[in-house]
Amino acid sequence: MSSVAILQKDNLARAIEEAKRKAKKRRFKQSVEMIIVLRDVDVKQPQNRINIAVPLPHPPPGKEAKVAVFASGDLALRAREAGADAVLGREDIERLGGDKKAAKKLAKAYDFFLAGTDLMPLIGRFLGRYLGPRGKMPQPVPPNAPIEAMINRFRRSVRVRVRNEPQIMVRIGTEDQPTEELVENAEAVLKEVLKKFQPTNIGRIYFKLTMGPAVPVEKKGGKR
Repeated sequence: MSSVAILQKDNLARAIEEAKRKAKKRRFKQSVEMIIVLRDVDVKQPQNRINIAVPLPHPPPGKEAKVAVFASGDLALRAREAGADAVLGREDIERLGGDKKAAKKLAKAYDFFLAGTDLMPLIGRFLGRYLGPRGKMPQPVPPNAPIEAMINRFRRSVRVRVRNEPQIMVRIGTEDQPTEELVENAEAVLKEVLKKFQPTNIGRIYFKLTMGPAVPVEKKGGKR
């Protein structure tokens, strides 16, 4: 069953428009946030926890995700040529493992991490304690993988995560984006969530701006 079968596309649009109207104007560009409240989902069960990257059809301009790559040799060269936000090698991993402050700063500075498969054990040993709790352990990259395409995919992605609470909070764009684009971004997130959960597990969906109130999406039939 598609997300449209649960919530009419027009209802998503109306909720986003209302969230924009109800939010006070600020001196900065506010993000549009989507909140999915799950029901009948026991987050204590590991299989009910998710941590996935969802590419948005319309990533917000100037708000690309930052992608760092752990790599050596040819993969490191190709990652630099592809414009990765940072490329770190074996020595960097070992150095960061001995510098708690720098390791925490690294984990906070980048949204997604990729890593050559040969470096994954080293990363787990030295940086797992910093990246793991944040859900940012690297995506393994085989030696001949198309690293440029992977970097570009993650740059336009948002992290969708269920951890300790049965809900998902994710930024789907900015207030100046057309509502049509924001709806398509929301549907992309819903599509991926529905690969993990049943439609009946989607309890409520809300939209809000950074500093604005949450607006619920009407369900089919016009009920909120």
